Amino acid sequence: MAKTEPGWELYRSFLAVMREGSLSGAARALGMTQPSLGRHMRELEETLRAPLFARSPQGLAPTDLAHELVPHAQAMASASAALRRAASTGQNAIAGVVRITASDVIGAEVLPPILAAFRQQHPGIVIELSLSNQAEDLLRRDADIAIRMVRPTQGALVARHIGKIALGVYAHQRYLEANGRPKTMADLAAHALIGFDRETAYIRSMRPAGIPYTRENFALRTDSDLAALAAIRAGYGIGVCQVGIASRDPALRPLFADSFLLHMDAWVVMHEDQRRSARTRALYDHLATALSEYAKPLATRVRRPPAARKSR
Repeated sequence: MAKTEPGWELYRSFLAVMREGSLSGAARALGMTQPSLGRHMRELEETLRAPLFARSPQGLAPTDLAHELVPHAQAMASASAALRRAASTGQNAIAGVVRITASDVIGAEVLPPILAAFRQQHPGIVIELSLSNQAEDLLRRDADIAIRMVRPTQGALVARHIGKIALGVYAHQRYLEANGRPKTMADLAAHALIGFDRETAYIRSMRPAGIPYTRENFALRTDSDLAALAAIRAGYGIGVCQVGIASRDPALRPLFADSFLLHMDAWVVMHEDQRRSARTRALYDHLATALSEYAKPLATRVRRPPAARKSR
């Protein structure tokens, strides 16, 4: 008798248990009853003929096999979500669901007005926006479109370079009034600097030269770019910010603008199969055009009509 393959619903329940850490939490997350979810786990273990969790008064402890299954179950979840997006309308319809992944700052600070303009043109498209500083896997279809600061190397991906996004050193006017304006980069060592908590290879490659931009010098350490930006706006101290974002707030004052400027390359990326999807291609082209404009130096940007500028 052939061995029955576990259905996707069993793996979906398994992922929820791994994510929530308990049957009760997983049941709430999936809108199921705890006995039903427990039956899913027993059925999956019986089908696989191996235990996935060690049960104790303290809760569930995943076995080594459970940890090994997670990436494969996540791939199934991504494929299921991609199937639902593809089936939301026909491939050639300018309607349906498109999922974008971007960094926290790009997604929260740069994309909203760009997506609002796209919505006016294509109200039939539903956008799912996933914000993370970790690159989601387009080959595994975790998203349809990605905005990345590192050039993709996979041959199956289509990438459009949108330019170099400028970064500068900024402080809020309140902070400068209370603490004085540093005259040289060496003076920054005496100020409240805002920076990273954990240094990554990308941060090392972007580390500003000539300023005390190290963890030991930071008065506020965070790996959330949104939190760092909020701290600059609150007048906590001095930090690095995208020039295009800072330019919207006249109270954010650039420091050493004539001598210090970093540039961050950016790409809009999609899987080559998405070229056949009219809705994905429409959003991809819109993002590439709008983000290319955003990446331009301020002095060379196209002047927007008053209504468009006001909406920002």
